Amino acid sequence: MSPLTEINTEIEHCPKCELSKHRTKAVPGEGPENAGLLFIGEAPGWHEDKSGRPFVGPAGQYLDQLIGMIGYKRNQVYITNVVKCRPPENRDPMPGEIQACGPYLERQLEVIKPRVVVTLGRYSMSKYFPGESISKVHGRAKRIGGTIYFAMYHPAAALHQGNLRKVIEADILKLPAVLVEAGKMEEEKDRPAQLKFF
Repeated sequence: MSPLTEINTEIEHCPKCELSKHRTKAVPGEGPENAGLLFIGEAPGWHEDKSGRPFVGPAGQYLDQLIGMIGYKRNQVYITNVVKCRPPENRDPMPGEIQACGPYLERQLEVIKPRVVVTLGRYSMSKYFPGESISKVHGRAKRIGGTIYFAMYHPAAALHQGNLRKVIEADILKLPAVLVEAGKMEEEKDRPAQLKFF
């Protein structure tokens, strides 16, 4: 069993918070174990709870379109959420629930080692852009260690507020340049250290 499969199996049987009592299925995430690009949403919704797969409802269909706009297919990226079980009535995840799921997300990131992580919505954004608001930070990238984090509105926001669609699509089109930048960082890391003369 691969390390990622092991984590995902743990998530499927996780009893750590109240959400485990109400779920139909936990939603660990899906995609290749070596994905260079990883998306983190907020929490599973009704469709995801039934299928055990992330982003399969209307917001997921829109995310698929966005991924297509930058020349990727869904099966080339990893998609997961901050919280792995659906909150009742699609309410926002509670701090204790986010905390309970936190170690799973950290372990997933350690195993996958994506070059670029896209945060979708304010709950995943606040983890990597603390103290910021989504309206100010969307479309911006930040390097933490060897990974670039890129903040975006959640695709569901475009379904509720049509005017955000253009903003979200403009932001996703910045991603190819961010991925190029991440590739350069990777090359620098792999390059043997050279003597520098000043």
